[in-house]
Amino acid sequence: MPALPVLSGRKVVRAFGQLGWAVARQRGSHIVLVKDGEIATLSVPDHKEVAKGTLRSLIRTAGITAEEFIAAL
Repeated sequence: MPALPVLSGRKVVRAFGQLGWAVARQRGSHIVLVKDGEIATLSVPDHKEVAKGTLRSLIRTAGITAEEFIAAL
């Protein structure tokens, strides 16, 4: 598994947007993403740096690989 870069919450949202996810709402410091045909939602913290474990969890929940996520950056 490749090393994930340190990204801000906004950059993570932009990368998931390239993969078909859309912003549904934002409450406080969390941005909720949805995708047609997917039951799961992604809750991305709007922080300067998203923790690597949190990012890996989001990638796993989205059903993609780390390579696909990095390519979307």
